[in-house]
Amino acid sequence: MHPPARLAWTIWGLGALLYLFAFYQRVAPAVMTDQLMADFAIGGAALGNLSAFYFYAYVVMQIPTGVMADRWGPRRVLAGGAGVAALGSLLFAFAPDFGWAGFGRLLVGASVAVAFVSTLKLASHWFPPQKYALASGMALFMGVVGGVMAGVPLRMLVENFGWRMVMGSAGIFATLLCIAIWLFVRDDPSERGYQSHHHGGGETHRHPPILAGIFQVLSYRNIWLLMLMPIGFSGAVLTFAGLWGVPWLRQVHGLDPKAAAAVTSTLLVAWALGGPILGSWSQRLGRRKPLYLISGAVATAGWFAVIFLAPPLWLMVVLLAITGFASGNIIIGFAWAKESLPLRLTGTASGVVNMGPLMGGMLLQPGVGWLLDRGWGGQLAGGARLYDAAAWQTSFGLMFVTVVGALVLVPFVRESHCQQTV
Repeated sequence: MHPPARLAWTIWGLGALLYLFAFYQRVAPAVMTDQLMADFAIGGAALGNLSAFYFYAYVVMQIPTGVMADRWGPRRVLAGGAGVAALGSLLFAFAPDFGWAGFGRLLVGASVAVAFVSTLKLASHWFPPQKYALASGMALFMGVVGGVMAGVPLRMLVENFGWRMVMGSAGIFATLLCIAIWLFVRDDPSERGYQSHHHGGGETHRHPPILAGIFQVLSYRNIWLLMLMPIGFSGAVLTFAGLWGVPWLRQVHGLDPKAAAAVTSTLLVAWALGGPILGSWSQRLGRRKPLYLISGAVATAGWFAVIFLAPPLWLMVVLLAITGFASGNIIIGFAWAKESLPLRLTGTASGVVNMGPLMGGMLLQPGVGWLLDRGWGGQLAGGARLYDAAAWQTSFGLMFVTVVGALVLVPFVRESHCQQTV
């Protein structure tokens, strides 16, 4: 007998909670830009790098995470990740200078990097194959819930208690989550007396040597393309909602911090909804490519309108919601990748593909900051730099070019027809 749905979702949910925490940490700097610039006496490029330390470590850890999830099981990997995330969060919260803050962000990024891939690994064992795209999309939804919590709610907490105390409390949450994962999560239903949904049940597979497994995954063209495309689609969302959207809305459109955070949260909520819905639609359609291509075109058009057409605020919010929903197409990519190679390599493949979204944030956040500093006219407010509308448009143009590049790649991915092709 397969495990009951309630138990499966509970096991999966504890892993997804770490991804929620990961996303919270990922976008939290967006509502603290002024405080971070003032506390550490830094400009846009340095702030972009401080935020991107998370992404640097996250990207580097993706392939090792996939290998660890395949070999050691998601329970150990998730519990260890939560423990190190607690340490990194506390270090960032009470950092005396930029260097220690960057190191704290680096630890957080490296540790929570295990969350998404390990949660997908749990899904491949605890859910039937036809539910995999849904579980992947719901994992993204959980992550974006964390992102929304790092919007208006976090801004209100920061204003009342200060950013250091609030981020320190996040470290306590990660500690409790570490304990819960170790006590309750199991890698396979067979460990609870149920039949596994993974091919081969609870049997132990012989794995190839680590490097051989990585090279085997990278020998599939689909994996390369499915890794590169989210650099644009997800990278733009993470750059806008995760760091630069709030100051842009404040400086160009005159919004107060809470209203600006609410707008960027709208983008994240739409992104969260788009993931599971588009994943489910592609499953019903029986094809991956058409929906990925259409949604990618919609996202590209949406970013063009927001960045270059200067729509009124109400229309811009609508466009951001549509763009965020369409950018959820990356969830189709995870199911597509799983179908493109042998099941035993699922963890490693998920790690490789998951490098794409984070590489987008890693490259675009400091890239936008660097371009902003080049266009800076010397204006300051409370120790934080102010940029004019022209500097913002030029900088956000980098995001748009990256999205266009991602769209161009979609037609070259081989269709899987929602079936295991290998």
